[in-house]
Amino acid sequence: MADIPHIVDSHCHLDFPDFEGETDALVDRAAQAGVTRMVTICTKLRTEPSVRAIAEAHAPVFYAAGTHPMSAASEPMATVDALLDIAKHPKMVGIGETGLDYHYTAESADVQKESLRIHIAAARESGLPLIIHARAADEDMARILADEHANGAFGCVMHCFSSSPELARAALDLGFYLSMSGIAAFPKSKELRDIFAASPVDRILVETDAPYLAPPPHRGKRNEPAYTAHTARIGAETFGMDYTDFAAQTSSNFDRLFAKAAAWKP
Repeated sequence: MADIPHIVDSHCHLDFPDFEGETDALVDRAAQAGVTRMVTICTKLRTEPSVRAIAEAHAPVFYAAGTHPMSAASEPMATVDALLDIAKHPKMVGIGETGLDYHYTAESADVQKESLRIHIAAARESGLPLIIHARAADEDMARILADEHANGAFGCVMHCFSSSPELARAALDLGFYLSMSGIAAFPKSKELRDIFAASPVDRILVETDAPYLAPPPHRGKRNEPAYTAHTARIGAETFGMDYTDFAAQTSSNFDRLFAKAAAWKP
């Protein structure tokens, strides 16, 4: 495995039932594909202990915690203090995922906005990057991120980016990062690949969002961290780069944004 370029799956969900009892095998398969680190995401704060346990049990795994926007109305509202307390854990490296989803849950838009601002405050105070989910809410997302950033800087990644060129530019103008998921590898996603190609390569991450959105040749099947390599190869083509160079670049980008993960020693 020493000659396989190392990459990072910056966003997956290893605590989901799809992976029950398979974590050891998933981590092993990821390593064989060159995916030497991954961030598993807690989407409901009540599940944080189980997500944390996965990170504690596996050296390559880090975690982030927050309330997913689609759960903002059905879960207790997060607090800045609670998020900061969780952030004390040495392997807790990001705040979220949080954000806005008007595709499925537009009726809870006001609650989602309140939750988003709480997560932003925690990211700002902790120094950990914010992890954003955005769907069908581009204008509100761009406005809130800009307004909040003007009140105090924070790092951020637009996870599984598949929104408009305008939201991409708004995020990049704030110094944020865009993450490529399996969607970017779908044959019909040329417009999305064009958005990435027009972005600075030093602001690009790769991810799976496993168990969702498996890239070809596994499309339609369960996704897993090892498949980050398939998306990263499409990313390399998109930027006209050698795969080894793209892997190194996106890993360096991850280390810059997720500095706590980069500094962690087993």
